[in-house]
Order: sequence, then structure tokens, then C-alpha cells
Amino acid sequence: MIYVCIATHNDAPTIGVLLWKLRKVFAEFPREYHILVADDGSTDGTGDTLEMYQQALPMTLTRSPTPCGRAASLESLFRDALDRSDRPRRDGVATLPADFSFSPAVVLDLIKRFESGADVVIGESDLAGESLGMRLVHRWAPRLLRPGIQLPGLRDPLSGVALIRLVTLKNVLADRHGGLLETDGVSAHAELVARAATQARQIAAVPVGRHVNGLRSHSTDALGTAMALFRAGRRLEIPAPSVPIQRPVSP
Repeated sequence: MIYVCIATHNDAPTIGVLLWKLRKVFAEFPREYHILVADDGSTDGTGDTLEMYQQALPMTLTRSPTPCGRAASLESLFRDALDRSDRPRRDGVATLPADFSFSPAVVLDLIKRFESGADVVIGESDLAGESLGMRLVHRWAPRLLRPGIQLPGLRDPLSGVALIRLVTLKNVLADRHGGLLETDGVSAHAELVARAATQARQIAAVPVGRHVNGLRSHSTDALGTAMALFRAGRRLEIPAPSVPIQRPVSP
């Protein structure tokens, strides 16, 4: 079972399209899946859209009356997936941004690498459609996140696209006292894969093309993002993984 975890806040222009495309992807791929969505205090039409799709998809929706943050939303979804699974060594949690910045079809590339043995699969964005400022932030992210987060060989820890084996996530949670993640926003994506990587026997990075379609519902402050990453790199103390990050072999 693949549990697709989506944390959303005021994504009414994109969340419906994302879910519909996700359904089409899995209709053509023989893998059991369940969508877990956390609506983090949305005040636009996101909630109404989600309720409509809940009737047509294998999907569970949780709603928070007030925003609690992306990290807390994702953690609640991960714990839900762990409670549901009776095969944590075979099952995994996939994360996708709710703003449709990536086509759900990228999940297939993650699953293929996952089924080849990777415990953590990280999507590296091609940065298409990003502003110059955000392209620079993504490229400098590995340096901005040091020394607290070190993922040697990973070019982009910020995409928000990943697939983690449930037993790996379970081991991470067992080592944590309190919550899973200490940071929020974009920094939480890097923290998540870094923590999972410490428990992984095999880590893989796969390229994921950004979906440039004008549907993204949020703008991003490049300077603010860079400062958040810089602070996270000095706040956190996550050891580097003990295994190298593998990537596809060029033909």
C-alpha cells in the first residue's frame, strides 16, 4: 500500500486537479493506494472541494479548524498511515505538494525505485518555472542547511516530493522524543528526508520535472526561504546518513 500524504492550506485552485490526476495515475498502475489529506485550517473553497473528492476516491480527510503548520499536518498523516498499515516493511508514505507544482505522475518514478529496494526516495526538481531567486535558493540549499542537515550528493532537498518506507519512518519516530519535525514550511521537507535517511539502508534520488501550468496557488519569498533554511541549519543536529545517495545511471 502506498499512502499518498497531502497537507493543504488554501489550495482551492489546485487541490481538485491534483486529486483527479492522482486517481488517473493509479488507475493505470497496479499498486494499492490510499490518499490521506490534512486540510490545515483553509478559509477558501479547499474544504468543499476535498469533501466532493472524498466521495470518489480512496481518501481520508482530516480537518483542523485553525492552521497548525505543514510539519504538524504531515506528521498527523504519517501517524495515521502507520496505524493503518499491517505491512510496514512493504508499505510507504509518499508526499506531494498540494499546489500542483508537480504532476502526480512523478509518484510512479518514486514507486519504481522504492520497489527496487530503496527505503527513502527523494524527488529532485528541475526547477522549471521557478523565479531566479528560488532557483538560487534551491541550488544553495545544501549549503544553507549545514551543519544541521547534511545529505551528501543530494542536489535538491526542498521539492516536497518523497517516498519513505513505513518501517523506516517508524524507526525515526521511535528515536524522537516528542514531535517528528522541529521546523516548518519548506525547511520541514529537508528535515523530513534527512531524519528518514538516518534510518535508511538504501537512499535514492530521482529527477522529477516541475509541472509548469500556472495553477500554483502560493507565491514564495526567496529571501525568506533562504533565511529559514539558514536558521534550520543552525538549529538542527541531524547526523549524515551512513549510506550514499544513489541516483539513476545515465544511459
